Amino acid sequence: MPRLSADTPFIHPECEITNSRFGAFVEIGKGSRVSHSVFGDYSYCDRYADVANAQIGKFANIAAFSRIGATDHPLGTAACHHFLYRSHDYWEDATNDEDFFAHRKSRIARIGHDTWIGAGAMIKPEVTLGDGAVVAAGAVVTKDVDPYTIVAGAPAKPLRQRQPREIADRLIALAWWDWSHDALRVALKDFRALDAETFLDRYDG
Repeated sequence: MPRLSADTPFIHPECEITNSRFGAFVEIGKGSRVSHSVFGDYSYCDRYADVANAQIGKFANIAAFSRIGATDHPLGTAACHHFLYRSHDYWEDATNDEDFFAHRKSRIARIGHDTWIGAGAMIKPEVTLGDGAVVAAGAVVTKDVDPYTIVAGAPAKPLRQRQPREIADRLIALAWWDWSHDALRVALKDFRALDAETFLDRYDG
């Protein structure tokens, strides 16, 4: 029997899940923290990932210890400590700054379909990774990443194309990530054996 299910996400022990939704065949690795986020079908994160305020596409591969939607502290005020907005933790008569939290939640990080985020990488709020993009381990992504582009470094910069532009455009148009579970199974042998261009020649006609 398959380990993953279309009906229930596979959530490993010690996870903290807050106000988040998961599609079919989703897996959340041990000790991960996911808040105010949506995971598309077949996407997963490995151990101790931290995902906040994020829209994750389908078939996203999120490695261990990565962080998506890493939250910011206020920098224009006299202090940047969270006593400014988690004030009730410190004083009984003070309230938390709900406007600050609402603003933080509004800064959505968007991760495209068939993406790969390497171990220990960080994706900042309001950044978009295009479909097919790859982020190298340890990279800090502060700007949008074009589809099928590999980025590395801190701050992350384009390293090379994962696929030539023509092939990338055809893959996006094919949108295999929207195929049914059964259709994916039928094509599994070709996914494994064929390079992207040959696969496209077979399936995008």
